[in-house]
Amino acid sequence: MKLNASSKILSLLKRKYSHAHCELDFENPLQLLVGTILSAQCTDKRVNIVTNALFKKYKTATDYLKVPVEELENDIRSTGFYRNKTKSIQGACRILVEKHGGKIPNDFDELLQLPGIGRKSANVILGHTCGRPGVIVDTHVTRVSQRLGFTKQKDPVKIEYDLQKLIPQKEWTFVSDVLVFHGRYCCYARKPNCPECPVLKLCPFEPKPRPT
Repeated sequence: MKLNASSKILSLLKRKYSHAHCELDFENPLQLLVGTILSAQCTDKRVNIVTNALFKKYKTATDYLKVPVEELENDIRSTGFYRNKTKSIQGACRILVEKHGGKIPNDFDELLQLPGIGRKSANVILGHTCGRPGVIVDTHVTRVSQRLGFTKQKDPVKIEYDLQKLIPQKEWTFVSDVLVFHGRYCCYARKPNCPECPVLKLCPFEPKPRPT
């Protein structure tokens, strides 16, 4: 897709979803880190229900380390994959306590050293709590970017790099949220709501007809 066409599409989407934001509830970087770990294979809505009680119980990284494994597993059970998520949360918090004084490091590579934190999560945390823009590539951003012709890649890292070329760096986080909103509330995976799409006339994607 030509650069001017992609710029026009992004401009329309930013106008439509000017209210776009991270839909995980959090008040500090540690809460967002835990929320991103819990969000794997789980909806933000379910995570927010769980963390509403979780964040009242656990205030610091040390709190997550003091609790018995079985208790934390039970606290997050409804998010799915709770055993692995418990290991990631406690593993990440152990590193935070031992290496960073219990604080979230303001460094991309340091975040990647934490269990359960990949490029997507690191960009979410830095972009929404530290003011360090990053392109966040989740399933929605992947789908929307491919359909709109922003990328032909399937690998999330390559998609991230393609989007970095199209979006001004200062807008990386916000535009990522915009693309998530478009995927979540209009450009659905199975049946996109094309009649309500704000960029329908510019979109190269042609939905396959559903079987009758």
